[in-house]
Amino acid sequence: MTSRVIPVVPFVLVVFGATGDLARRKLLPAMFQRHMAGQLPDAANIIGASRGKLTHDAFIALARQAIIDHVPADERNEADVARFIARLDYVAVEADDDHGWLDLTHALEAYHDRVNVFYLATGPALFGPICERLGRFGLAHGNARVVVEKPIGNNLESAKALNAAIGKVFPEDRVYRIDHYLGKEAVQNLMALRFANFLFEPLWNAAHIDHVQITVAESLGVEGRAGYYDTAGALRDMVQNHILQLLCLVAMEPPARLDADALRDEKLKVLHALKPVGDPLSTQNAVRGQYRAGASAGGAVPGYLEELGAEASSTETFVALKAEVENWRWAGVPFYLRTGKRLAERVSEIVIAFRPIPHSVFAPSAGAIEANRLVIRLQPDEGVKLWLMTKDPGPGGMRLRSVPLDMSFANAFQVRNPDAYERLVLDVVRGDQTLFMRRDEVEAAWSWIDPILDSWSHAAEQPKPYTAGTWGPSAAIALIERDGRTWLDGSS
Repeated sequence: MTSRVIPVVPFVLVVFGATGDLARRKLLPAMFQRHMAGQLPDAANIIGASRGKLTHDAFIALARQAIIDHVPADERNEADVARFIARLDYVAVEADDDHGWLDLTHALEAYHDRVNVFYLATGPALFGPICERLGRFGLAHGNARVVVEKPIGNNLESAKALNAAIGKVFPEDRVYRIDHYLGKEAVQNLMALRFANFLFEPLWNAAHIDHVQITVAESLGVEGRAGYYDTAGALRDMVQNHILQLLCLVAMEPPARLDADALRDEKLKVLHALKPVGDPLSTQNAVRGQYRAGASAGGAVPGYLEELGAEASSTETFVALKAEVENWRWAGVPFYLRTGKRLAERVSEIVIAFRPIPHSVFAPSAGAIEANRLVIRLQPDEGVKLWLMTKDPGPGGMRLRSVPLDMSFANAFQVRNPDAYERLVLDVVRGDQTLFMRRDEVEAAWSWIDPILDSWSHAAEQPKPYTAGTWGPSAAIALIERDGRTWLDGSS
């Protein structure tokens, strides 16, 4: 089976921060893959924009190396790389002064009638200055769209200021706040499972679901991002955006139709229904941790403070939360959220744990009956598993065993699994905002996160230590086990 390629209209993609890590690791390889798939029209061009005083040839060499480094060898050849490289240009532009902006304006004159996508792969402090100049130099015209990466601020007040600065230049229907988790195939399939199958939706409520777990675990440390990470922490870096977006997709009501505003209206209702965590200094509903030296699959690894090069830091590298959605569908159903660096393995998944059966007709010798659970794995090995009780094959009486109905996307469809950025960038070209966050969503998420941040910032107690290569501090285990449940630790 092959995936269906839907062409897009002619466009020019301007990447601010084109020499940075995001552009090299994700954006340029993603556009190369869409080029290889035949999805880019001949009239599709990419302009790198950065403060680096590079020549055109130097940027081309950087882009070529990015493709070699981040696209598998069996998915590229020199002829295709050369054809893709021919789409590229480069302009040196200062984000926070006027240097280079006339050069960019002249470079875009030939593309005025195309869709112009301005991708701000920069720090959020530059979003406002770049947008202001896009407006002042006449580049924010009706064909222009702007893409901004997280973090959208570091609290509610700064998020509002950032949204206001962007909104002075671009109307909301031309602003694309990107969260790459929403572009993953498994996240798309969560919506397909819920809204295209009669099987699950009648069970998708507090009467049938015991609890939900959302885990985004990383085995790596902060490494080269230590400076940024120490000003953010796991709550800002992962929970406020990625994890709350996943929670919204699980908990939202079915939209009337699958268009951008209908979907985002329902997500917003979930954010507004989130119960305040309460006292974040109590470990009943919130736990923060920080990794110490330990071991991973590659051997011994340093602790957070060693990677940061500091004697002390109150920044959390791990968060576990117990969240509740106060509405009729979800009353009484806890949502256990956790994320962290240097955990036992790299895994991102959503577990829908159904209630146990009310009565067993089987003899004790048949074995324990485990409750059904639906597992949506986002990474690695994207796919869906539905765990069911079945009879162990063979004679000798009734023996029960929990086994999964397993749909691996790679095995089921036998196609390459596209990176999320491949879908999302071309959704911007199409003008489809379904998988992007609206301004009020971002601000509602910060409204729930801010009290936790404020409480932690004034706390004398430091984050609880945990050893690298484990599943976080023991308090996170206690958080869920005091409710009679347990984390599924990536082995689901």
